[in-house]
Order: sequence, then structure tokens, then C-alpha cells
Amino acid sequence: MVKIGNIELGSFPLLLAPMEDVSDPPFRAVCKANGADLMYTEFISSEGLIRDAAKSVQKLDIFEYERPIGIQLFGSSIETMASCAEIATKAGPDLIDINYGCPVKQVACRGAGAALLQDIPKMVAMTKAVVDATHLPVTVKTRLGWDDSTKNIEDVAERLQDIGIQALTIHGRTRVQMYKGAADWELISKVKNNPRIKIPIFGNGDIDSPEKAKEYRDRYEVDGIMIGRASIGYPWIFNEIKHYLATGEHLAPPSLQQRLQVCLDHLDFSIRWKGNHGGIVEMRRHYANYFRGMDHFKPFRTRLVTTYEFEEIKGILNEIAAHYAGEPLHA
Repeated sequence: MVKIGNIELGSFPLLLAPMEDVSDPPFRAVCKANGADLMYTEFISSEGLIRDAAKSVQKLDIFEYERPIGIQLFGSSIETMASCAEIATKAGPDLIDINYGCPVKQVACRGAGAALLQDIPKMVAMTKAVVDATHLPVTVKTRLGWDDSTKNIEDVAERLQDIGIQALTIHGRTRVQMYKGAADWELISKVKNNPRIKIPIFGNGDIDSPEKAKEYRDRYEVDGIMIGRASIGYPWIFNEIKHYLATGEHLAPPSLQQRLQVCLDHLDFSIRWKGNHGGIVEMRRHYANYFRGMDHFKPFRTRLVTTYEFEEIKGILNEIAAHYAGEPLHA
């Protein structure tokens, strides 16, 4: 049984990665319904939360059916991060996660996210301040290092464990790599197999199929896997991996009707959470992924991303159902 504090996650948990503008409550709902064991909010700016910025505050929204769920924070100020940990704790999550992995310029160039990989003493001090500011388990998500010459994750893991984090997720790339090239799981495995490391170690990067999940579990011996981009528009990946790990057999891919229904459920929740305009606009990023692999889909997608009317979108989805009925679907 893998545990974070007192949170039991099963023998090999599958985690939904926190993804900006993706892993909001509507998206998390469809992933939870399809097998995600632990989920996180979109990462929340500590500066935005301190200023009571509406977008940051809204990201604190969590729902009982999502549990266990973590709120993920990022920032460059130790004092601000500690204050935000107190605010986030009051929102009632099961854990607090710190983002030391985001590579994008808007975050890293402001001294937050993966930028802390260039200042390990500050990373340790910031983590200690967050641990001291909450009674909840604190976890960390980070990368192998800043670049190929500073892959310091083995030292980082020990130091963060020593000041009280209760799980560590490692993305198998450096900040300089961004999301390019293959993720290096060998270093993740070294951290996991370090006899000093007692906390769960989760691997992240390039897991996009049940076969790869099994291969990486067996080869690198991690405690669980975090899945990000492969779940966008395909939340079924969690249950597909679980079934394959348990039986060695593949679940049947989702039918067209299942794709349409989950897409519609996602849209409905998005509208209820963000309002008609915001919910419809935010959903546009997902359509191409929900219907990935369907031949000649572009005309339908163009219509889906240009309408502002819920009933019109439902009509287009009904047209898709009729147009592709009986055609084979690709995962």
C-alpha cells in the first residue's frame, strides 16, 4: 500500500498531473470517473493568492468526490509561499504540493517553478517553511535539474525528505529540455532505490500507453506514475492502465458514444463552473483530443471552436455521432 501521510493510494497509484489551464474541476471530474487515484489542482500562484486574485482563488475550488486531492502552489518568495500554504490549508485539500518543475518562462524567469533548481538552499528553505505552515502532508513535484550539467535530483530528494516532505514526483527531464526529447527514468530509479529514501517516489514523463506504464513500473520500480498530456481528451487512460497491469489484457477503447458523452459531461460541468461564455471557450482546447484519430474531423472541430451556444454544440455532437456511426475508432 502506497501512502502519503495517512492517505492510502493503493498498491500502484496513477496520479493526474497538475496542468495549467487543463486540470480544472471539470477535467478532473472526468479523470476521476475513469480511474485517477490522486489529482492536483492547476498550479496556483502564491502572489496571486496573496493578492486575492480571482483566478487564483477560484483554483482553490475542490469537491468531495475528488478526494484525495492536492492543491499545488508555486512562487519565488519563501514568506509568501508559507502564507499561501496556510490559505490553501483552509480550503480543505488532502495535501499541499509545491511546484519546482514548471519550465515556462513566465514562471521560471520570475524565480519560481523550475528556477528553484538553480538555488537548492532556497528550495529547501521554502519547502521547510511550507511544511511548518500546514498540518497537511506536503509533497513536491520537480525535474532532474536545470540542465544536463546540474542533474542534482538525488541530492535534492534527500534534502527535501529530511525537512519533511512526504512524497516526491520527478519529471524525467531538465528545465532546459522543456518537454523535448525522451524523459530519463534512470535517474528517477536511482532516487527510488536510494536506501536513504523512505517516501514514495512517483515518475512522470512520456507515459502514454498501458504497455509503457507496465514497462516503466517493472524496470524503474517507482511507487506510482503521474500522467499528464496523455490524459488530455483521453481520461480512459487511467482505467486502461489499471486493467492492463492487473490482467495483461487491453480494455476495449471507448466507443464513439462514450467519447461524445464524456465530452458533453465535461462541457456541461465547464459551463456550470465558469459560466456560459467562459465554460464554452475553455472547453475548446479539448475537442481535438476527444476526437483524435477520426478521419476528416477538422470541419466539425472548426464549428465546435467557433460557436458560443451550448445547444448548437450539442447539435454538432449529434451530427458527429451520425456521421461516424459504424466507423472504426482509433485510440
